[in-house]
Amino acid sequence: MITDTLRKLIIRDLETLKLEIQAYQNEEKLWYIEKGILNSAGNLCLHLVGNLNTYFGADFGKSGYIRNRPDEFSLKNIPRAELVNKIDQAIVMIEKTLNAITEEQLSEISTAGNFSTDVTNEYFFVHLAMHLSYHLGQVNYHRRLLDN
Repeated sequence: MITDTLRKLIIRDLETLKLEIQAYQNEEKLWYIEKGILNSAGNLCLHLVGNLNTYFGADFGKSGYIRNRPDEFSLKNIPRAELVNKIDQAIVMIEKTLNAITEEQLSEISTAGNFSTDVTNEYFFVHLAMHLSYHLGQVNYHRRLLDN
């Protein structure tokens, strides 16, 4: 089932995100914005964790998570250890949630996202995995460009 593949890929990318956050030589640079880069690595990390906790955790896992999307981009100077902890918690949530999703749920029309046509939950889940990967690349680029 695709949930096995998604679980492996999302957890792999979250583990990589954790490594990227930990790789910053200067923790303060997690929050830098310069050279045309609009989002800091810290804010991208908060955004990714918030996004996954909303669409997987709250919508499907019934975790009770309540998203504050503006905070994902406005909060600053959260300690690296706290960011890593949020990633670890997201990994646990992804494992639990994707293990519980059924084939029937995958084929249902998604009520989340802003798509111009109806999409299935399976489609939306693949979209979420790609969203994670896209921003993970931005974090990597941010670190290599600004943390030297």
